[in-house]
Amino acid sequence: MTDDAGLPVFGATIQIIDPNKGTVSDQNGNYSLQLAEGTYILKVSYVGFRDIEMELSLYSDKIIDFTLLSKTEDLDEILITDNIEGINIRDPEMSVSKLDASSIKKIPVVFGEVDVIQSLLLLPGVSNAGEGASGFNVRGGATDQNLILIDDALIYNSSHLFGFFSIFNPDAIKNLKLYKGGIPSNYGGRVSSVLDIQQKTGNSQSLKGEGGIGVISSKLTLEGPIQKDKSSFLISGRGTYAHLFLKLADNQNSAYFYDLNTKLNFNIDEKNSLSFSGYYGKDYVNINDSFTNIYGNAFGILDWKHEFNDKINSKLNFSFSQYNYELDLALVGFNFRNSISNFDLSYQINHEINSEMSLTYGLSSIQYTIDPGEIVPTSADSGINSRALDNKFAFDNAAFISVNQSLTDNINIQYGLRVSAFLRMEDESIDVYANDNPLLYDDIRDIYVEARPIDTREGNTSNISESFINFEPRLGISFALDDYTSIKASYNRMVQNLHLLSNTSSPTPFDVWTPSGTYVKPQKLDQYALGFFKDFENFPFTLETEVFYKSIANRIDYIDGANLIANDAIERSILNGESRAYGLEFYLKKNTGRLTGWLSYTLSRSEQRTPGRTPNEIGINNGNWYLNGFDKTHDISLTSSYELNPKWQLNANFVLQTGRPVNFPVGQFEFQDLNIPVFEGRNLNRLPSFHRLDISATYTPERQNKNWSSSWNFGIYNVYNRRNAASLNFEQNTTTGQNEAVRFSIFGIVPSVSYNFKF
Repeated sequence: MTDDAGLPVFGATIQIIDPNKGTVSDQNGNYSLQLAEGTYILKVSYVGFRDIEMELSLYSDKIIDFTLLSKTEDLDEILITDNIEGINIRDPEMSVSKLDASSIKKIPVVFGEVDVIQSLLLLPGVSNAGEGASGFNVRGGATDQNLILIDDALIYNSSHLFGFFSIFNPDAIKNLKLYKGGIPSNYGGRVSSVLDIQQKTGNSQSLKGEGGIGVISSKLTLEGPIQKDKSSFLISGRGTYAHLFLKLADNQNSAYFYDLNTKLNFNIDEKNSLSFSGYYGKDYVNINDSFTNIYGNAFGILDWKHEFNDKINSKLNFSFSQYNYELDLALVGFNFRNSISNFDLSYQINHEINSEMSLTYGLSSIQYTIDPGEIVPTSADSGINSRALDNKFAFDNAAFISVNQSLTDNINIQYGLRVSAFLRMEDESIDVYANDNPLLYDDIRDIYVEARPIDTREGNTSNISESFINFEPRLGISFALDDYTSIKASYNRMVQNLHLLSNTSSPTPFDVWTPSGTYVKPQKLDQYALGFFKDFENFPFTLETEVFYKSIANRIDYIDGANLIANDAIERSILNGESRAYGLEFYLKKNTGRLTGWLSYTLSRSEQRTPGRTPNEIGINNGNWYLNGFDKTHDISLTSSYELNPKWQLNANFVLQTGRPVNFPVGQFEFQDLNIPVFEGRNLNRLPSFHRLDISATYTPERQNKNWSSSWNFGIYNVYNRRNAASLNFEQNTTTGQNEAVRFSIFGIVPSVSYNFKF
């Protein structure tokens, strides 16, 4: 199954009219159906393409290839797929968010920069810590609990410029899928969600391009054949230039990023194809020449797909990924840098047993190298000693199998098992503590204090210090009440062996990853979900509503006053606790007509608890449950798009959220002429409610050149200039001497304009 550009079509529906039986094409455009001998009416459909309907006389095995023709000259690529037109009522897959490229590009965003992450934040169960916060939170989970993959390569930081933009260039993306629950067993390593992104395969027929010029950045994508019908290339780049305007105003501060995506694809023969994907991105921030921050991601992937026959195909993937961070504080006189990298080898087989059962099974192995950091003095009078923390090494191995099975016409199930084996290698030097206890409890002051090691011994990075073997069952089931209504349920057990050391609600590039080991145990998730799904037969609406509950064991918590920067003995600052989240998600979408859009609502609670290790210890927050930093009781998003006429399209979205949990002081005392605030408990207060209205309009000239099309986008972010609080700081007014709360906001009203083109 290919399109008119020669590219595989993923998610096309192949349906037999009578009996009602069908399937969908996979990522390679392949499909398979088993039918008895006879004559049938076969229909092929895919959003944005012309339907194909034909009479099929079947008396033996047949291979039928289809080429789908687009309904219009230009078609936006699909970003989040599987069943773009509506809900797959009978599929046991649930807790999956879906969008298409046109919807994402309509959503008004700050500075007019189209952003995949900002679009996901408008869906139920997805949020972040606020404007300018990096990453995203799914169903009350932390940012580091999201598995982010691009062409199966691991991504450790998804943000540019500390969260103002994401690293995902929409023009380079083929499809994107977010799992919030019901996660298949071929995914593992994180306990909150999976964001699986595939980059576009270049056009193998002709040279194409698209791009845009915005207020602070521009982008350009080129794709075309290397050898027509046999191989293709895609290269896409973005860059910002706002810092150039600062220099024109004699402002020496700088903040910019650039990134480059590329993909090469080679069809060796009918059964084999090779592809190479790559990415390189870098951020640069400089403040008054006293603070310089440089960080970025890079990855490369080699992928081999092989088709054994029409029922069995495989994928072999080898990838390398790295994230680097560097901070130069000239004012203090030191340079700090750290990194994390991995090599990943995986092999997966997709096997269709018959029309009622299919299997996915395989193996994977990841080798991690974590450089926690190195401090180097940059001036003789800095008073800082050069120090390099020991590298940490680990292997994460797994075997998995997943089964999709139709038990009856109305009952379909997906079940599987993942077995993970995490091997933590010894550090170069190992601290030894009395009673093997790195964190002591002072029962007189009711505080935790770091233990001093009684010895340090030499380690061997070739030896295994700890191993963790875990079984991770997965189960999903759907019961179709009719052709338009179903009830679905799922259960997930997942394990996470990498942990991000961050005691802020929004991770920063300064945070460091650490692997499970002697004192840091794997996080273990159990998640349950139940949902009702409705595709209205005579109306252009779909409805999804789910309830969920999840609990996580061994969630890291930090003692009061924990120091995480350049800490080579993190075990002296952490305790293993637990977390839980539960809630209701509601999603109503209008799919067709001049007015389209959706309403999403999430009612949820996300908490954490860390009791004492013994009855004498108070733990964290006296061992009581407390709200984590990304809990939001209510989260409402309304998104709409109205096609005024062929030239003008109007778009708007409104967001209303409960304020983020924070700590406010309950009192103060004076010490040496200083006012010292007193806090009581954790996250007992909240920031003011967050709300914002954004609008935009897209103008497409009626007369378009055959080889060149363009459009203008005009937008206003935060129309009524709401000063949403990123934080509240309590300060003493220098004039009155009274204490006051000072609100810190990132964005007010932000207008934008951009010019986009295709050729």
